[in-house]
Amino acid sequence: MPVVVKAEQRGDERGALLAYLEAQRGGVRRALHGLTEEQVRSAPAASELSLAGLLKHVTVVESGWLRTFRGIEATEEEKKAEWEHSFAPSTEETVEVLLERSERIAAETEKAVGELSSLDETFVVPPAPWDKGGEFSWRWGLLHLIEEYARHAGHADIVRETIDGKGAFDLVFETGAMPEPDWSAFGGEAGQYDTGQGDTGQDDAGRR
Repeated sequence: MPVVVKAEQRGDERGALLAYLEAQRGGVRRALHGLTEEQVRSAPAASELSLAGLLKHVTVVESGWLRTFRGIEATEEEKKAEWEHSFAPSTEETVEVLLERSERIAAETEKAVGELSSLDETFVVPPAPWDKGGEFSWRWGLLHLIEEYARHAGHADIVRETIDGKGAFDLVFETGAMPEPDWSAFGGEAGQYDTGQGDTGQDDAGRR
């Protein structure tokens, strides 16, 4: 994984889940770092996914699930409209706007989770064409969000690397999310990490 997730306080299950959720959010956000508006809206890989679209989508998904967790349901028409445009940012939805919205929804989720008496508290998922729905715990809900973000963080890695060759670890170090390790401790040279031109002691899988 691109960043080290600190261990939770003993018994702090919600802290552990929130930490991993934020780590995956960070993977999507960092993928947009240093790019132009044109670049974040481009779809250079085999799919039609763009980085701006991915960030908007995961934020829409988290916002929608947070409503469900709280027992607030939008109409079918509202949900359909939201979903259909979730991968397509408008011209007004700039990187700055998308990042601010992502951070705001993340804060709302963390606040809601912090106010729970227990992760065993439940919410009801309405039936859908692909699933019968039912009663689920907030624990399940957080795990589902982690799954959603992790899947799209991987997509974002591929799209970003297609744009300018930068992998997830490059962006982690460049943004200061984590300091670059002293590779000399592992037989390499300090500061030698790059996107593949030099030998850093890591294979391709280790760089992403």
